[in-house]
Amino acid sequence: MTPEHIKLVTDTVPVLRENGVALTSYFYKRMLNNNPELKNVFNLDHQSTGRQPRALAAAVLAYAEHIENPSVLAKAIEHITTKHVSLNIQADQYAIVGENLLHSISEVLDVPMESDLIAAWKEAYLQLADILINVEKSKYQGLTEQNGGWAGWREFEITAIDASENAKKFTLKATDKQEILAAKAGQFISVKVKVPNHDLEQPQQFTFAEAQNDAYQIEVKPEVDHTEYSVANILLDTYKVGDKVLVSAPIAKS
Repeated sequence: MTPEHIKLVTDTVPVLRENGVALTSYFYKRMLNNNPELKNVFNLDHQSTGRQPRALAAAVLAYAEHIENPSVLAKAIEHITTKHVSLNIQADQYAIVGENLLHSISEVLDVPMESDLIAAWKEAYLQLADILINVEKSKYQGLTEQNGGWAGWREFEITAIDASENAKKFTLKATDKQEILAAKAGQFISVKVKVPNHDLEQPQQFTFAEAQNDAYQIEVKPEVDHTEYSVANILLDTYKVGDKVLVSAPIAKS
């Protein structure tokens, strides 16, 4: 990035502090309307509650504040890429995100797409995307190189559902009968389910309370403030023994 690009990005920091959530909320609505296939990637329950737009707004602000030295954001980048790998985010999806983000900045801030500001943010986004893509590539490779490991989604069958107070414990086994990656307490997986009455799938992360070996056990608690896209409530209300779900490989929280 040129010094001019950097100055233009840093000059937007006050605007991001004040209007960041409005910008990211607009961005998600725009992107999901233009690319409905991504509704199977992003947790729509987190969209409706505002959790995801708030998280993205904070990340965009932090990046703009440290655009001259992105290495300061190493911890944040580790957290973001870990989440992305658990959701099977792919490199080609960054182009879609970038296009919609730049158009959102243009439309929300009322500046032309041909402006120097959008050109600066394009360079900033490409720089960040390159960092994230390379880290995620390494993480995917690391997962596939481990015994029983895999990248992306793998089909599992619900083999048992045990009720406990205010929760249910679901036991998941790989349908291909092959070895699965062992997991430590505190690591997590993403579980993707089909949304009733919609042609959609939705993912959610579940953290292991104890070590896992030949099967995965997740504790699922009902969510009170939720939408019809709540993965936890869908599992509790509609899934039974013998049903299939998609599962990502265990990964450590960052």
